[in-house]
Amino acid sequence: MTETPGAHPTEPAHPTGNDLHLDLPATGGRRSALMAALREAIRSGRLAPGTRLPPYRALAADLGLARNTAAEAYTELVAEGWLTARQGSGTTVAERAAPVPSDRARRPTRRSGSVHDLRQGQPDAASFPRTAWLAAARRALTAAPNEAFGPGDPQGRRELRTVLADYLARARGVRTDPDRIVVCSGFAHALRLLFDGAAAVLPSADRGPLAVEAYGLGFHRGLLAAAGVATVPLPIDERGARVDDLARHPDLRAVLLTPAHQFPTGGPLYAGRRAAVVDWARGRGGLVLEDDYDGEFRYDRQPVGAVQGLDPDRVVYLGSTSKSLSPALRLGWMVLPDHLVDRVLAAKGEREAWASALDQLTLAEFIDSGGYDRHLRRMRRRYRDRRDQLVAALAANAPHIGVSGIAAGLHAVLRLAPGTERSILKAAAYRGLAVEGLADYRHPAVTAEAMPAVDGLVVGYATPPDHAYPAALQALCDILPPAA
Repeated sequence: MTETPGAHPTEPAHPTGNDLHLDLPATGGRRSALMAALREAIRSGRLAPGTRLPPYRALAADLGLARNTAAEAYTELVAEGWLTARQGSGTTVAERAAPVPSDRARRPTRRSGSVHDLRQGQPDAASFPRTAWLAAARRALTAAPNEAFGPGDPQGRRELRTVLADYLARARGVRTDPDRIVVCSGFAHALRLLFDGAAAVLPSADRGPLAVEAYGLGFHRGLLAAAGVATVPLPIDERGARVDDLARHPDLRAVLLTPAHQFPTGGPLYAGRRAAVVDWARGRGGLVLEDDYDGEFRYDRQPVGAVQGLDPDRVVYLGSTSKSLSPALRLGWMVLPDHLVDRVLAAKGEREAWASALDQLTLAEFIDSGGYDRHLRRMRRRYRDRRDQLVAALAANAPHIGVSGIAAGLHAVLRLAPGTERSILKAAAYRGLAVEGLADYRHPAVTAEAMPAVDGLVVGYATPPDHAYPAALQALCDILPPAA
């Protein structure tokens, strides 16, 4: 059939329109139903201004309509101003047909109101090794076997587990092999696998309550509480967690520690206490969960090795790329005693549902090629310089303020006079300075008799960009109280 020029919107000689999903009612006029569906898609914003629609022939075939029905609907919507049609360019959503904002779209974007961000827990996002990572990804994809693009193994890609076993042995003193490593999507995911749900690896009948350090992330405590896990806080002193307190709780079978760099107070677990907690686990038939927080970032000497090396059968070693590379990567690992591997895999399920196999292959290549070591060395120098600038600014502007936890990690703790933390945080918020108080990290069950509360600020020095860091440090010094 020959079409009359101008009877309906024209189509390009070789139509390449996009697929378009439209729900049309089963009854009623087809042309009216199609027009109503297109108007609603445009009005809601699902079809944005400038979006090119499929040729009417293709749309008619997809929806089971007559060609003329689709062509006439397009023509009427062009006349109404919803669509625009040009010879040789197809049909597009008119630029003036802006969508009506939904309630969600009208809600204002949440803003922190902060000018300077000195919160802990985030690496320098601008320092992610994009070029080296992209090169590793290309090499990994080129070498990847075809089966790597199928359903994922819940234990993780063997390529990654193999290089992790070598790297962790060399850099962290971990004793393992690839078959005892399970890849996960980070520390929180590991906790959920161990404690949460009907398939929890460590049900309460096996472990009783969980001992934790008196200061730690409230997010982790909340995750454990949601899983029904009772936590018992261990006091902390200058030598780390007081693990001798474990003997006072006969129902304890597991303890969670940050021995490389206690979070957030700083400092490694004293050597004698490392041995003591492993002895406790052996004698109690229990487990030590080792969160290797900031394990790679030590500045005063070589990094402290992992507790796991003392007894691989009694320590679960947990690590991730969230500080060393980026929290956006969502990759972590569990180094497990033999008897827990199958239980963790059962908790994960038959297929990998969290960690991308392609990211795993890229990380394996990045480590194996030496890119990971080079990146860590560069970041140690960068973070050490950031730390030194913080210490120098405090020495020049507030020498009466004590600072601790600076031997490792991405943050420091500023000790304040008793009773001043809350007012200083209010002053920081007023000045647009995002910083956190030490009280936020204290376990609610810690008594003053077991460990007196200490006022302080937890200051992260990794996040601000270079050009803003001096101003952030000055804003920090400006809110600190003068010497008494």
